[in-house]
Amino acid sequence: MTPTRYSLILTTLGGLTLGAILLSIITGPVEISLIDVLTGAIQDKTMAQILFDIRLPRALVAALVGAGLACAGAAMQTLFRNDLADPYTLGTSSGGAVGVSLAIMSGSLLFIPVAAFLGAIGSAFLVYILATQHKRLSTGNLLLTGIAVSMFFSSVVSVCLVFSGKNMHQIMFWLMGGLWNASWNDIPILLIILIPAGILILFSRDLNIISCGETETRTLGIDPERTKLLLLGISAGITGLVVSVSGTIGFIGLVSPHIMRIICGPDHRILIPACLWCGALLLVCADTISRTWLGDLPVGIVTAFFGAPFFLWLVRRRTDV
Repeated sequence: MTPTRYSLILTTLGGLTLGAILLSIITGPVEISLIDVLTGAIQDKTMAQILFDIRLPRALVAALVGAGLACAGAAMQTLFRNDLADPYTLGTSSGGAVGVSLAIMSGSLLFIPVAAFLGAIGSAFLVYILATQHKRLSTGNLLLTGIAVSMFFSSVVSVCLVFSGKNMHQIMFWLMGGLWNASWNDIPILLIILIPAGILILFSRDLNIISCGETETRTLGIDPERTKLLLLGISAGITGLVVSVSGTIGFIGLVSPHIMRIICGPDHRILIPACLWCGALLLVCADTISRTWLGDLPVGIVTAFFGAPFFLWLVRRRTDV
């Protein structure tokens, strides 16, 4: 791909994401004029509060959450050489959910980001260890292992719900995956995602080599297991940060990398930045649809509604091949 086309793709995705954010902040039960937003001519205090305290931070949080999930999904699919891998199907999100549920039960709300981070990291490495046989990662067992671990952690979360008492509703709403409580305080936490995402871009060459297979990886002087552990930890860390803010939102990390591979190819020097923009665009659109036309339905339900058929299509395509 030529640098000109690469720049065009990223510029287009960036423009579409910016347009989606603008559309998100002007639509809703209270409509706000786009001209007033662009010119800063909003005089009504109520509208200004809706715009700057509710809609704008929510749209930015949705963009950062979507970017993080898509970036982590692209890395995981390459690391495990499995089209069906993403933070949701591999149990990483469920591990973060366990951490957050325990933090809510204990009343340690300030430690939710740390708990989600540790839960996601622990879940990712558990799946990695269980799917590894004779010091080699079995990609055939990876998806089944991820599903099994995800179901186990889901049962742990269910136990937490039973014994959570007055915190039950807080945990349940968080598990649905929603951005109702998004605020400016979440932005600094989510901006940390850009650091590991940048590291993944720096490791684009390694990801390209890993996608070719272990034989080629070792031939070119890269330790596949050590590199996989490092990049898996980075991807799980991104997921943990996202989960701590938004709850469990599925399928963004699965769908975005596949869309971008169709558009810009498998080169991770292009794919990772493109996935960041694509994930941001998809989740902002999904949250806008949820908030405006579906009675503020949890955005995790919206992404699952569209993502589940895509997942089934992938499974069917693999079976046909």
